[in-house]
Amino acid sequence: MAKKLAKRILWLVVLAAVVVLAVRGLREGLHRLDLARYPLKYTEYVEKEAVANGVDPLLIYAVIRTESGFDPGAESSVGARGLMQITEVTFDWIKSKIAPGEDLTFDDLYDPAVNIRFGVYYISACLERYHGDVSTAAAAYHSGWGTVDGLLESSDYSADGEVLHTFPYQQMGLYVTKINRAYERYQALYGA
Repeated sequence: MAKKLAKRILWLVVLAAVVVLAVRGLREGLHRLDLARYPLKYTEYVEKEAVANGVDPLLIYAVIRTESGFDPGAESSVGARGLMQITEVTFDWIKSKIAPGEDLTFDDLYDPAVNIRFGVYYISACLERYHGDVSTAAAAYHSGWGTVDGLLESSDYSADGEVLHTFPYQQMGLYVTKINRAYERYQALYGA
């Protein structure tokens, strides 16, 4: 009887150890999957430009992941190009601000170094314009300053006229949600 009890206890201990190892393995597998789904690519450009423009690099990774899935050759249906999906009008405006004397063309946005430089500058400008509010800055990055400025004039969308609390357009709202979720995942995976 004592032998049977000892065997059962041993069996339960072994079973518990197997379960613990399986759970640990599952967690590690899920963590590796998350790292693959939320990668850090083009780090030399992202880190350099994030520091130069005072932007959290994890936000930049979230924007790149959302905009292009890290494909430097991405092009949208409206002609936005590269990793951070910059349109020609926005490219021209940014170029006038940070590279007026440089011989850059819209095609140069397929170069990750140029695209990230321009995109981070634009994100930084959006954050500055909208008081550091990531959601409002993301809405502006997606839909333009004019659209966001117009929405800020309505108490239906902004309580203070400075940041949006509601995103009335489906595409804008979806984009802001995607940016925030990706940013939260990057912070959870790589944040201090």
